[in-house]
Amino acid sequence: MEAEQALAERRALIGMCLYALDRARSAGVVARLEQGLAEVGVRAVRPDGERFDPAVHEAGGTAPTDDPALVGLIAETEVPGFTDRGQSLRAPIVIVYVGQS
Repeated sequence: MEAEQALAERRALIGMCLYALDRARSAGVVARLEQGLAEVGVRAVRPDGERFDPAVHEAGGTAPTDDPALVGLIAETEVPGFTDRGQSLRAPIVIVYVGQS
């Protein structure tokens, strides 16, 4: 019972930290929150340069490119995702390169 309560409290604290992180205006506050979360196994996910995979990334938009080698790669992360000890908490929202028409 105590272990279940501790896990529920941990999830609640992580949720509050992610809520605060999403609303933080200061880069220093964001960095400190991410550092604190990392200390307990929660890691930010910024897959810039990786191949877009709709199973693990959420497309927030596209960026045109003339370079065919970039098509389908992630140009930038709009909102970082997070994992807790390897388990996805939230998918990152990303901008994906697309070929220019």
